[in-house]
Amino acid sequence: MIAATPRTYAEIDSLLREFRKDTLSMRFVIEASKKNNYPEAELYAINQIGRVYRDISNYPKALALFQEALKLSIQAENIEFRIYSLNMISVAYRRTEAIKSALDYSQEALELAETIKPEDRSIGLKRSINVSLNSIGNIYQLLEQYELAIQKFKESMQLEKELGNKLGLAINHQNVGECYEAQGKLEPALENFQKSLSYNEEINSEKGKIICNYSIAHVYVHMDRMDEALALLQSSLKRANALGDQEIIATILNNLGWANLNTGDYNQAESYLLEGLKIAKAYNFPSEIAEANKFLSELWMKKDDFKKAMNYYKESKKYEEQVTNNLNVRYVNDMIVRYEAEKQNDQLKSLEEEVKNQAITLRKNRTMLLITFIGLALAAGILYILYRQYQLSSEKKLLTLEQTMLRSQMNPHFLFNSLNSIKLYIINNEKKNAVHYLNKFSKLVRKILEASSQREISLAEELETVELYMNIENIRFSNEIIFKVNIADDIDVHNVKIPSLILQPFLENALWHGLSSKEGEKNIQLDVMKGREGFIRIAITDDGVGRDAAEKIKERKVLKRKSVGIDITKERLANFSKDYQNSFQVEIIDIYDTENNPSGTKILLHIPTI
Repeated sequence: MIAATPRTYAEIDSLLREFRKDTLSMRFVIEASKKNNYPEAELYAINQIGRVYRDISNYPKALALFQEALKLSIQAENIEFRIYSLNMISVAYRRTEAIKSALDYSQEALELAETIKPEDRSIGLKRSINVSLNSIGNIYQLLEQYELAIQKFKESMQLEKELGNKLGLAINHQNVGECYEAQGKLEPALENFQKSLSYNEEINSEKGKIICNYSIAHVYVHMDRMDEALALLQSSLKRANALGDQEIIATILNNLGWANLNTGDYNQAESYLLEGLKIAKAYNFPSEIAEANKFLSELWMKKDDFKKAMNYYKESKKYEEQVTNNLNVRYVNDMIVRYEAEKQNDQLKSLEEEVKNQAITLRKNRTMLLITFIGLALAAGILYILYRQYQLSSEKKLLTLEQTMLRSQMNPHFLFNSLNSIKLYIINNEKKNAVHYLNKFSKLVRKILEASSQREISLAEELETVELYMNIENIRFSNEIIFKVNIADDIDVHNVKIPSLILQPFLENALWHGLSSKEGEKNIQLDVMKGREGFIRIAITDDGVGRDAAEKIKERKVLKRKSVGIDITKERLANFSKDYQNSFQVEIIDIYDTENNPSGTKILLHIPTI
């Protein structure tokens, strides 16, 4: 083989396929290839040894070998083996639930493969494209985006048919079946598992047959076909033990425990589940640890030992959180959407009901007054209608202003960017930061939604809201913003009332127009102090580029942020001050340094108090 020196994966595989699971043979190939300067065979052998370690769940060793192969493929300028190694790395990361890394490597492999013209693609390269598609589908499946996952699997399946690759067809049918089962579509799930089994039997893939059989058994349990399920699972367990794949063994043991739990054989169920839990912990399979604990909790509930049930339940939730912590972000997003929809529907219903009641009242009054005092009724009716029109117009204007204000506080860009920042912490497994900022974000959303229904709130509540807002925005500025709040000693922020959500637009303006273009340290200071009699004075000072420079930068940008929040805030302040003897004032002061260069902007708010 060394003398022949074939260069493509398919050619080398045709010669070495029967030895590829023999690590001693592959190590011999590596040494011989190094002596003969034959990197293609060396790459093939390194990747195959990595696959052996991967299949026995030794993922750190497998990843190290795949990374070694990737480095060598780049040095050898062999794009086919480079793509193959990228795909192998993605699979290893996916199996350890490192989703971001898995997706990055799969996408890199697919993009690299698509740089080769279709007519120039080798069979091995075409198969690598299918592996990339399948890997991306698997990642969507992990994220519970089942329709997107099925779409990718079917794309891969179509290409595998063209290549006549029965192993690829078996894998994709298995994946599609899992997606259908997760959606509760048991019949199409069973159909796809059986097709996958048929292909695995044709190519005599022992691992594939085991996976298909326990997947079919899983569907049988859902269908209450317990005898068939138990027979398949017990047979699969014997074959899995012979194969040595610990993740498959743990999965089958958990499924046997679940099936026996459903038949009422609690002792046998406990035995299987404890063994599955032991293996899952030993090899760090979070999903299987969570699954085993969940079923053990159900078991002890059925046996009326609620203390043990609760302990297992807590363990299940702890590991489940590692696997599904992205649900928190989706929950926050859904909560916001539902709240807004319900609020708008309630407002519309309330307005419709008010209009109906007004119409009925008006008709009654007109009838009575026409009978007794026609002239007076007409005059009173006209005055009443004019008054109600003015009142409704004022209410409508106020409602529109409040809705516009809420939209400016919770604009889609802010929500998307905030959730995206938190998502990156989740994907990077920075659990502490993700939970910390998710708590802050959910608290901010709650405060904004609560404040939007109030005409005025205490200054203390307003300051708490802007502190949360600045913390969230600071994530996107890589924590470069230094935000300080100074409150004069003679001011009780709990007794001072101001319009709700009035300060955030000025802070947003300072962030995006004053500081976003500035290099180095960025500061915003908020000072609360007494003004002249009957007023409280709030100053927001930034050390940004100044208004003139900000305007020039804004003109050069393709996408320009329109500061509608400031205008809305001025209208709200004007409306707020109607109930006071004094009116509000907003001053914008440009700050210059000793050399008369712009060095920031100060906003002064003079707000009337009681």
